[in-house]
Amino acid sequence: MMDFISIPLVVGIITLGIYKLFDLFVRKKERLAIIEKIGDKFDSSMIENKFSFPFISQQPGTFGTLKIGLLLLGVGLGLLVGFFICQIYVYGPIPNIEVNHNAWEISGVIYGASVLLFGGLGLLIAFFIEMKYLKDKKAE
Repeated sequence: MMDFISIPLVVGIITLGIYKLFDLFVRKKERLAIIEKIGDKFDSSMIENKFSFPFISQQPGTFGTLKIGLLLLGVGLGLLVGFFICQIYVYGPIPNIEVNHNAWEISGVIYGASVLLFGGLGLLIAFFIEMKYLKDKKAE
């Protein structure tokens, strides 16, 4: 059913893995070079009693929960809309025994498109909510 996407997906995962492996080694070398560069100027008395555990970030929240929640809401809504579209247009309002052989492919495209569309809309709504909140907070 999803043969058209399996080959690009596997190639993409392998390419991403190789890229991240090289990126890991390059970043390690960069960090070691930075540590060696500032190692002469650093003294442990410079940071005594300046950090407390647990460390609390001073920047405002990143709204991660809002983004995840609205993404999942959009995916669920997309699945529901895809189900109704498939029930009405692909399988017909009255289920019959003889279903079109392309029904699986058509319903796969409908489900995929609706999930991506509504998931993207959920993230877009989260972005607008975050921007409105930050604008209101800046105005105060």
